[in-house]
Amino acid sequence: MKQAQRTEYLIDLNKIEGTGDFPCPNCGVIISPEDETESVYSISETKLRDESLEQLVILCHRCGSKIRVVGFLSSQSGTAETETETGS
Repeated sequence: MKQAQRTEYLIDLNKIEGTGDFPCPNCGVIISPEDETESVYSISETKLRDESLEQLVILCHRCGSKIRVVGFLSSQSGTAETETETGS
């Protein structure tokens, strides 16, 4: 019996151009912050730091990939520095 394997990716908003739209790293479907229908993806987790959004974890509905979206704090504060969190 095959077990479904869910892949996890990291997207840094500071490294993409445009208004925050990006393709799913696995299947290529466009994930847009403007899409509120949850037909393409859903937000499964939010992480705040001092009441500011630090990270979103979203689930692609097309391929099942888990995508961690970071870079919110740097874009809000206007600095180019990004803290990197390590761990499992």
